[in-house]
Amino acid sequence: MSKADWNMKTFMKGASILTISAIIVKLLAAVYRIPFQNLVGDKGFFIYQQVYPFIGIFIIWTSYGFAVAVSKLLAGSASSGEAKAIKRVAFLYLAGLSITFFVILMAFAPFFAQSMGDPELVSLLRAGAYIVLVMPMLAILKGSFQSEGQMTPVAVSNVGEQVLRVAIILIGTWVAVRAGASLYTAGEVAMWGAVIGQALGVVILAMFYRNAHKGPRIQVDTWRIVKELTFVSLSVSASSLILLLFQMADSFMIYNSLLAKGFVADAAMEMKGVYDRGQPLVQMGILIASTLALATVPLIAHHAAKKDGRGAEPFIQLTFRTAVLFGWAAAIGLAFVLPYVNEMLFETRDGSAALIIFAFQIFWLSLILPLTAILQGAGKVKIPTLLLLGGLVVKIIANQLFVPFYDVTGAALAGNIGFAAIAFGLLLYFKSVWPMKLAPFRFYGWLLLATLAMAAVIFPWMLAADQVLFDNLSSRIGATLTALTAVMLGAGVFLFVVMKSRIMAEKEWYLLPFGKRLARIQLILTKNRR
Repeated sequence: MSKADWNMKTFMKGASILTISAIIVKLLAAVYRIPFQNLVGDKGFFIYQQVYPFIGIFIIWTSYGFAVAVSKLLAGSASSGEAKAIKRVAFLYLAGLSITFFVILMAFAPFFAQSMGDPELVSLLRAGAYIVLVMPMLAILKGSFQSEGQMTPVAVSNVGEQVLRVAIILIGTWVAVRAGASLYTAGEVAMWGAVIGQALGVVILAMFYRNAHKGPRIQVDTWRIVKELTFVSLSVSASSLILLLFQMADSFMIYNSLLAKGFVADAAMEMKGVYDRGQPLVQMGILIASTLALATVPLIAHHAAKKDGRGAEPFIQLTFRTAVLFGWAAAIGLAFVLPYVNEMLFETRDGSAALIIFAFQIFWLSLILPLTAILQGAGKVKIPTLLLLGGLVVKIIANQLFVPFYDVTGAALAGNIGFAAIAFGLLLYFKSVWPMKLAPFRFYGWLLLATLAMAAVIFPWMLAADQVLFDNLSSRIGATLTALTAVMLGAGVFLFVVMKSRIMAEKEWYLLPFGKRLARIQLILTKNRR
């Protein structure tokens, strides 16, 4: 596809394909952890989650950050020869980075494991290290397709690598557990699942690839390409990386703090494993925010370029209100039903108090992801990236203050403080860039009313369901039925109040992914008021 053919319609179609594939990938990334925890228990989950941030950072940085950076450079190339030269420089730079990080992870695995308090994590770190060797080819191929507007190969690769990864993790872990292998062996199998999944992504992209950049390679500014690759890749993936960096801070701090407090190793591992149950819950909770960030930014960028009318302002306001609405509903709704959801998914209600606090991270992340994406779309990347790093510092300091006194509950509180600092910083900066009113006062009033209505309905229902309706069933089945019915009831009441209030207009629902059905329901509910 030539650049001339890549018009807005093609771009939006490509963005839609990528959005759908991203939803599938993020859903799989969150959901597989639940059966995995059920297979290996809280201690096995602790082992996996201690090491996962190391490989997760490379997955995000490669498959998203570097791919976007390569795409941007190739899209701005003046000729096929220049594009060919850019690819060569990018590949050599990424290969150098890849080998460097691989050597560091292999050589310093004992140091990292010891720093996390568990020397037996070395084998997992070394298995996961192989994922960085896939980084150069994956980034170059994805970037090449994205620069030409060919999103289907990227989408197929994203979904294919994630499906294989999840399959290897779950099947391999099941086989390892059945064979009586150690939990560390099961964790190592999970690491290899991620490596093989990424390798499949390269194979899929290579099958689609046809090198269109023929002709002689011309001279390019190598240093400029290296600088742009580094800066763009880190800035565009920063908002996705921050969740993993928060997890990495917890990996180094929580377990060591619990040991220092006097917990025996197994008890500390299980406590941290229970705390890690919050990760898949948050990932599922921020799915709407992630989708918004992917789906609305091209729309905002398109309208921001227009000289007539209000430009991107209505779309920015819509994105903010939707992020607040669904982020708050997901966070507070999950907090209300968490003890039952905890038992439904993870077999016990252990750590529910800490996980209730953990759940509120959904709200802050639901603001952070779209705001960062909009600012990046407008070319504002430096300040948001610094704010994200500042939030990580706040998280680390808060961990040091709260974990020694409140254990994992303190870590959950520290996470909220760190993310809240980022969210407020982004809002203040956002206002300095676009001094607009993001939502009217009545929006927040109706949001509060919808929350109170949801609480008034589901708390009595959960009490009755738990103690009367499902009392004669097994504990986990009863918790499952209570959780599912409470979620449906709460979501129904919340949306009913929101739709009756019309704080979201029907035409606005239509602009959102999968919003047509909600718009039709709102039309039916409010027809007498029109």
